[in-house]
Amino acid sequence: MIDFNTGNYNTGDFNATDRETGFFNSTSSKTIRAFNKECSMEDWKNAEKPGFIYDINITEWIDESEMTDVEKEENESYKTTNGYLKKYTYKEAWANAYKKASESDIELLKALPNFDAEVFRDISGIDITVIKVEEMTMEEVCKALGKDIKIKK
Repeated sequence: MIDFNTGNYNTGDFNATDRETGFFNSTSSKTIRAFNKECSMEDWKNAEKPGFIYDINITEWIDESEMTDVEKEENESYKTTNGYLKKYTYKEAWANAYKKASESDIELLKALPNFDAEVFRDISGIDITVIKVEEMTMEEVCKALGKDIKIKK
């Protein structure tokens, strides 16, 4: 697609400056929109961003050794390629990245200028008001608690 921009990182057309979203601009904006509200470019640039937002992958290579029987049935070419390329929806990709986010990353997300949980949910499908549940084996629970636990029947 030809965008006729001489600047960099533009989403509009015919711009002679950097980081513009409109059309026919020759000077850089001092504000952007973040979470549907005006935000100074400086505030956004200086905000520490959570790492997981850069890990949104809509495809993932699944090695044959990690494939389920159903995946093998649905992707017979795995026999030749030793795996397959799994596809995710945009919101599934966000969920996968969020599962790996640390508590400090989640706090960084909430600290972004103009952060709005509802806007974030609309875009990513993630409701940050729900407590993040972590799956653990019994061995991992014991280690985390520093106790040896025996389940009674």
